[in-house]
Amino acid sequence: MTHNKTRQQAEMAFDQVQSQFFARDHAVEELDYVAQVREAKTLRLREARLAREERDRDAALAIALAKRAKQRQV
Repeated sequence: MTHNKTRQQAEMAFDQVQSQFFARDHAVEELDYVAQVREAKTLRLREARLAREERDRDAALAIALAKRAKQRQV
């Protein structure tokens, strides 16, 4: 009976440790997923910002060239 009881206690202790391990592993996976989503969003926003800045520069250049052309005509 003692052997059986000791084994049960050992199995219960192992199950607790294993449950903690799996819970920790799940938490790490979740954090990794959140980090990947954050990085993807940051990249998407950076690309959108750079495209907007390029459009703004092109528009400013076009305005400056139009003003210069207009001044030369006068």
